[in-house]
Amino acid sequence: MRLWMITGAGRGLGRAFTEAALEHGDQVVATIRQDGVLDDLVKQYGDRLLPRRLDVTSRADVQNVVADVVAMIGTPDVVVNNAGYGLVGAVEELTEDELRAQLDVNLYGAVWVTQAVLPHLRARGSGKIVQVSTVGAVGHLPLFGAYNASKWALEGLSSALAAEVAPFGIGVHLLQLGGFATDWFGSSMSFTAANPAYDGTREGILGMPGYPTAAMLSEAEPSAEESPAVAAQALLDLLDDPEPPLRKIIGTGAHEMVRTALEWRRDDYARDPAFSWPS
Repeated sequence: MRLWMITGAGRGLGRAFTEAALEHGDQVVATIRQDGVLDDLVKQYGDRLLPRRLDVTSRADVQNVVADVVAMIGTPDVVVNNAGYGLVGAVEELTEDELRAQLDVNLYGAVWVTQAVLPHLRARGSGKIVQVSTVGAVGHLPLFGAYNASKWALEGLSSALAAEVAPFGIGVHLLQLGGFATDWFGSSMSFTAANPAYDGTREGILGMPGYPTAAMLSEAEPSAEESPAVAAQALLDLLDDPEPPLRKIIGTGAHEMVRTALEWRRDDYARDPAFSWPS
């Protein structure tokens, strides 16, 4: 039985990862921001699920929770840095507080958890750290610059991390996810104040000149995208792979999105006559 630690486990992908691990027969420390959101799973799985309140933006809070988990339960075998949200806005529209908050959760939160668990994983000589990323960390999309920047940074840091900790028997893996039927385009998304100069860009990307209101999001039709359970099963398969890759693309259309982004980059580099794309 493996011990997991999953951040942002109260809903969406984090909850799906939690359920998949429990169904697999494993034990999960599931970090949440709101008490009670996993009570139904606790009732179903008993003491194999241990919810813990955690604010990943607080390095001290992360250190304390990880220390408690190790002391009371043991060193996690799988650590999933899933906590995150999407900030939508043109770069010119972003406030300092908005941009810092995006990085605090999506980048620094994953760093604080990773730093807290690494000494314990090194001491044991094994473990997996899974960083939940996005196909947007390969390409770009107008209005999603802040979100993509947080994930591009996470990818760069995690690539270096993977090489640093491989000698200790620790694996690092990035999940490059496409779209899934979660509340990401709702309560897990934040919008800047709209500058009218970018109304045309919003029309092209979002289908409206402004940003959606909370009422509009609450009345939106349910997503027709894939179930988060698909991503959860892909994660289980990745962990069972004897030679898992650093990056795993997951989701319908996700492979095509990555291919298109790499083609765009190749063609951009090709404008330099001194550069040759690797064959």
